[in-house]
Amino acid sequence: MDELKIEEYILSHIDPEPELLKRMTREAHVKLLRPRMISGNVQGRLLKVLTSMLMPQNILEIGTYTGYSALCIAEGAPDTSKIVTVEIDDEMESFIRKYFQESEYGHKIELKIGDAIELMHDYEDNYFDLIFIDANKRDYCSYYNIAFDKLRKGGVILADNTLWNGKVIDPKFQNDDQTKGVLKFNSLIKEDSRIEKVILPIRDGLTIIRKK
Repeated sequence: MDELKIEEYILSHIDPEPELLKRMTREAHVKLLRPRMISGNVQGRLLKVLTSMLMPQNILEIGTYTGYSALCIAEGAPDTSKIVTVEIDDEMESFIRKYFQESEYGHKIELKIGDAIELMHDYEDNYFDLIFIDANKRDYCSYYNIAFDKLRKGGVILADNTLWNGKVIDPKFQNDDQTKGVLKFNSLIKEDSRIEKVILPIRDGLTIIRKK
């Protein structure tokens, strides 16, 4: 199966990418070192649809990068919702804020610059309805262990990059710290009886976790 042609087919049969996000992607490819980290339209539309279905009020995103995924989540979230997105790289702040200010959904989003592990302690247990984890893979288990208590019963955690470009099944990469972080996280999720979980082979892998 030709994966590139399949992706082209998918893109031609789903909702189009919003113009603002297209512009963000173009600018990221010109100005940023790792533009591939942007979620892209397939995953972006999935985030929007999932959020529309879940109707969460309080949302946490761990790892903002450009703000692409936050805007997709905001697009699907109720107008009364609040999205807290945390980015550790302060050099990204002006890029992110520019697009949040230009978006019609930006009023739903609060950007925080800092360490998500520290900032999560500011919130009460059972506060969030939806949490999206997409940051340093070495810290995925730490994010999850703190986020779980902050998530209400029936709430959902989305964890990105859980197939890590196929490195999770390639022995050549399994001593890499980032890959080890993903492998450890996947094993942790597998053994956690408090949740329901499934991995979707979309892009780099997206794990959907529901707190029982």
